[in-house]
Amino acid sequence: MAVNYGSKRIVVGAHYGLRDWLSQRITAVLMALFTLVVLAQVLFSSGPIGYDKWAGIFAAQWMKVLTFVVIVSLLYHVWVGMRDVWMDYVKPVGVRLGLQVFTIAWLVGCAGWSVQVLWRL
Repeated sequence: MAVNYGSKRIVVGAHYGLRDWLSQRITAVLMALFTLVVLAQVLFSSGPIGYDKWAGIFAAQWMKVLTFVVIVSLLYHVWVGMRDVWMDYVKPVGVRLGLQVFTIAWLVGCAGWSVQVLWRL
């Protein structure tokens, strides 16, 4: 007769932890590189930094696209982190689902706002 020690564990979502961990690192590196690019443009510009120079940095289409890619990376980075916080610390399923839906809605709104800001410069 077989003796069952402990409870049976059902593993769902195998390898999601690795994917999330890797996506956090990749998005963080992308954001750090973008910060260095913007910092270099600010440091190597001549004269005082005013609105005109700041808008000039983001006036080129490639810079707007790069900035938007970094913003999308930031939003995904935030989503992975907040989803993990909600899953780890909020136990009632309904409250957790509500917080996750609110987080998604907020991040989509931020993405829309960033499109408006970037393409108005």
